[in-house]
Amino acid sequence: MEEIVVDNSITDEELVTLIGKTKSLQLFSIIYDRYAGIVYNKCIAFVKNKEEAQDLTHDIFVKLFVKINTFHFQSKFSTWIYSFTYNSCVNYYKREHCNRRDMFISIDDTNKYSQVLSEITDDEIYELKSDKLNKCFELMDQCDKMILFIKY
Repeated sequence: MEEIVVDNSITDEELVTLIGKTKSLQLFSIIYDRYAGIVYNKCIAFVKNKEEAQDLTHDIFVKLFVKINTFHFQSKFSTWIYSFTYNSCVNYYKREHCNRRDMFISIDDTNKYSQVLSEITDDEIYELKSDKLNKCFELMDQCDKMILFIKY
């Protein structure tokens, strides 16, 4: 097998083109070196566990290698890999941490939430300071947080 020599000045897009043609793990390792930290940081933000984030990062790069030809150069590669990572994390989190039965709210819960919501005005909600909002997010279940992040 012929060794490919590439310097670090090669762009991501050029690398992707070469990887698509050659399926070179050597070239893909350059992509890995450039983006492993970013992918890992996004994973740790989702799963809050070092080992799980490492496994998820590994899985994302395996999928990325297999699907590298699905990058169509309509955006920067860094944008695409960030979206790829985010979507992989969301799918992983849904699959591993959100049970379907948790998605349903009981009638008792609905009554409790309705009472609380009726006591809070829109102006009060808008006046919440970011630190209070962050504290609320820390107390929320991850599935509920994800629904809010996806919605807003």
